[in-house]
Amino acid sequence: MRRVIVATSNQHKAMELEEMLNLEDYSLETMADAGIQSDPVEDANTFVGNAQIKARAAHEICVAQGINACVLADDSGICVDALNGEPGVLSARYAGEGAGQPAINAKLFKNLEGVPFEERTAHFSCALVFIDEDGVETCVDGKVYGRVGFEAVGDFGFGYDPIFYPSEFNFEKSLGEVSAEEKNKISHRARACTALREQLCCE
Repeated sequence: MRRVIVATSNQHKAMELEEMLNLEDYSLETMADAGIQSDPVEDANTFVGNAQIKARAAHEICVAQGINACVLADDSGICVDALNGEPGVLSARYAGEGAGQPAINAKLFKNLEGVPFEERTAHFSCALVFIDEDGVETCVDGKVYGRVGFEAVGDFGFGYDPIFYPSEFNFEKSLGEVSAEEKNKISHRARACTALREQLCCE
């Protein structure tokens, strides 16, 4: 069984990654589980760049502490066409450091005032970077396309899920209105996990 440390403090992400990857020969754990801390500055201008920053920082800590483990990092966000790709890599900090999702959503809605639903096109993007015990990197990504709604709808998911209406649901249901099982069939993170699983299973 190969040990994999997920380089995130976001428990929702860690849980989703474990469910979506579903790898028999890999055991996923969080940094807290492994007893390590890593909070590097994510200053890249791409999702894969930020995922690499997180993965490499965690890998360096593992090497320094003699921890024989793989590392997995995720960076994801929403890119809105009418806003020239914003929030993009700033998705988690769109309303400033420490702002909660309601404040982030409020800023996004304000910036989209007057834009009709048909023109609120957007996509979620997820980059995954996997570094094995020897430092070999594997990078994959996944996307899901849809539109941004006018308010948060639904009690499921997290982050931007309740305001995002994927094309797979004919723009009629937000990701916050569907079960984890439904979401995991079409989400950006699910697609990135499928791509990574295919890479790892071919090693």
